[in-house]
Amino acid sequence: METLKFKTNIKCGGCIAAVTPFLTAENGIDKWEVDLQNPDRILSVETDKSAGEVAEVVKKAGYVAEPVAF
Repeated sequence: METLKFKTNIKCGGCIAAVTPFLTAENGIDKWEVDLQNPDRILSVETDKSAGEVAEVVKKAGYVAEPVAF
């Protein structure tokens, strides 16, 4: 299990509420959070999925997630 980070367009609590059912229902995603204080709205995901797979789950929720390296 590793922690992946993504730059997103998730801007507020309402956006987080919209993506929650998609991320929590996805097998292989253990824990996640969005840093709304960061200007890039960084989504951190503990998962065994690839960055592309996580980005696709976020896309299904109607948002963009671009992998970033820290």
